[in-house]
Amino acid sequence: MENIISPENLVCKKPTLMNDVPMHYCPGCSHGVVHKLVAEVIEEMGMEEKTVGVSPVGCAVFAYKYIDIDWQEAAHGRAPAVATAIKRLWPDRLVFTYQGDGDMACIGTGEAIHALNRGEHIAMIFINNAIYGMTGGQMAPTTLLGQKTSTCPYGRQPDLHGYPLNITDLAARLEGTCYVTRQSVESVASIMKAKKAIRKAFEASMAGKGSSLVEIVSTCNSGWKLSPVKANEWMKENMFKKYEKGDLKDTTL
Repeated sequence: MENIISPENLVCKKPTLMNDVPMHYCPGCSHGVVHKLVAEVIEEMGMEEKTVGVSPVGCAVFAYKYIDIDWQEAAHGRAPAVATAIKRLWPDRLVFTYQGDGDMACIGTGEAIHALNRGEHIAMIFINNAIYGMTGGQMAPTTLLGQKTSTCPYGRQPDLHGYPLNITDLAARLEGTCYVTRQSVESVASIMKAKKAIRKAFEASMAGKGSSLVEIVSTCNSGWKLSPVKANEWMKENMFKKYEKGDLKDTTL
């Protein structure tokens, strides 16, 4: 007997905003899960025709291929500046950036910190996998002490490479931020919390309450040279110690 799975019986359905195109992310990458959550939240908010995403350089550069909303491409690190201009011109739009750690915590640190400090009514989605995934696995500002990469093959050393930059903790101390949180997507429970966080950030920006930052502690199994399962285990054993999950600031209530 033929086993037919009907759409109404699917446990997990593809959001209507997700384009039916081949995924370029590596198997096990966290980006695809976060894309799905962003698409679901936009649909549930009824903002399909009034959302503008800003994606810069890095693994997130092709986010516009997957979510069927208006997108603006930004130069490396400049997404918050572009998002600021869009939101000020179109205050009725839901405007968010989608950035990796190399983009937000390195070349774009100035734009990110100042946009957050100004209290721009935008949301920033920050994917932190502690490595440069697209360009060959180099050390990122968020790379952990002792973690090996192609540019620190013996492990990150504080006297030589400095300390990991925790930009989300910095954001929580800024007067312009209204909601700052750190989540992950390695389990069903974590995914549900991450979706709730993204929804709160988007709603806060639409309510004009200030800037929001949602960090997603993520895996890069290709850059880490681990299987998807081992990458999740390594993340839980190592990343969560430095980048503790939970809300760091919430003045939206």
